[in-house]
Amino acid sequence: MANWIPHWMQRLSSPPTFYRFAGVLRPWCMALSLILLIIGLYGGLVMAPPDYQQGDAFRIIYIHVPSAWMSLFIYGVMAVSGFIAVIWRIKLAESVAMQSAPIGAAFTFITLVTGSLWGYPTWGTWWTWDARLTSELVLLFLYLGVIGLYHAFEDRRQGARAAAFLVLVGVVNLPIVHYSVQWWHTLHQGTTVRLFGKSSIEADMLWPLLVMTLSTKLYWVASLCGRVRTDMLSLESGKHWVRDLAMEDEA
Repeated sequence: MANWIPHWMQRLSSPPTFYRFAGVLRPWCMALSLILLIIGLYGGLVMAPPDYQQGDAFRIIYIHVPSAWMSLFIYGVMAVSGFIAVIWRIKLAESVAMQSAPIGAAFTFITLVTGSLWGYPTWGTWWTWDARLTSELVLLFLYLGVIGLYHAFEDRRQGARAAAFLVLVGVVNLPIVHYSVQWWHTLHQGTTVRLFGKSSIEADMLWPLLVMTLSTKLYWVASLCGRVRTDMLSLESGKHWVRDLAMEDEA
């Protein structure tokens, strides 16, 4: 493994170490995610005032926008993990990339469905081949392609590395999704929330959105921890630490 990788990260990449760490982290992240989900939904659906143009129809942003952000974020994580998997063949990196794909696909699907539900009262149509919508649909196909390619190989590690190449090729779509509303004339509204500079959305509408975003991040961590733990048990089924766990469960 490369010398630039910190010792603690090398240690955490060990399957038995990550298995135990993820087992401790997962319930905390899931509990916090559920708490923030309740707070965010109440703030967005009840406390936030109606939009001056869209009325209550705008409230779908509290599902749509966090899901859209997660669809891009998770693919970015997959790309980093896939790069590590291809270069250094770290088993945990392969697992993180592949087990993130179904979660990312689900968020992308939710993004497209809620976008259609929002688009009908706003644009008068369920779907249009808008640059943002089309590139988000391509992102869903990339997720499904990664999942399909991974499961097409009998050797799962070989399948993970092959799928990682597809992930890296598909990275080109991320800036297209993000900047599509700036590069092309599009029906989709522009950026309203900015990390740097003033956001154009009012504070009483913004805070529930940020809470929902944090909730989806924590949900992804919790879900990923569970999926990777299961994957590690399968990949390492012949190793002594898995046998030790099985003996502990039987005791």
